Amino acid sequence: MYSDQQVINQCKQWVDEIIIGLNFCPFAKKEFVQNTIAYPVVRNVDLASALQSLLEECKHLDEHPELETTLVIYPENFQYFYDYLELVNMAENLMVAEGYEGVYQIASFHPDYVFNGVAEDDESNFTNRSPFPILHIIREASMDRAVNAHPDPEGIPDRNIELCYKKGSEFFTQFLLNLKKER
Repeated sequence: MYSDQQVINQCKQWVDEIIIGLNFCPFAKKEFVQNTIAYPVVRNVDLASALQSLLEECKHLDEHPELETTLVIYPENFQYFYDYLELVNMAENLMVAEGYEGVYQIASFHPDYVFNGVAEDDESNFTNRSPFPILHIIREASMDRAVNAHPDPEGIPDRNIELCYKKGSEFFTQFLLNLKKER
């Protein structure tokens, strides 16, 4: 079992080397360098508690405008992708019910992420594969500004998928395995 700090370090390395290093998200580097990303580690929770932790993180962002985004990390729960998808669906519904629609959005990352209608072993899935199950809370106003300033925001997903095919599944699989070895 990894300590909270080991979990955070693995996620930071993933953000630094994959998300920023491969430019999967052209907006992440600024926040990473400025240290405006929160990395709460949530352990041993059921679905209801996981949703409560998500809501608490939204409130934390409300109270801390200096933080830009939060990666809520569930290192011990939601290991099965379809259980995780249930969490994502309920989290999105909770955001609407709690009045956060239009304020925050959720991006989802999981070690076994599979896009709907895509084969499980397709390289494109690595755009959303992470060391642990993660719910990424994004400030919508900030995302809107970043997207509006980018020359080709619509092209980002296609470019990322193309890069995944170019790098190959072995590259990403090995990266994620190496993270787990580096305690």
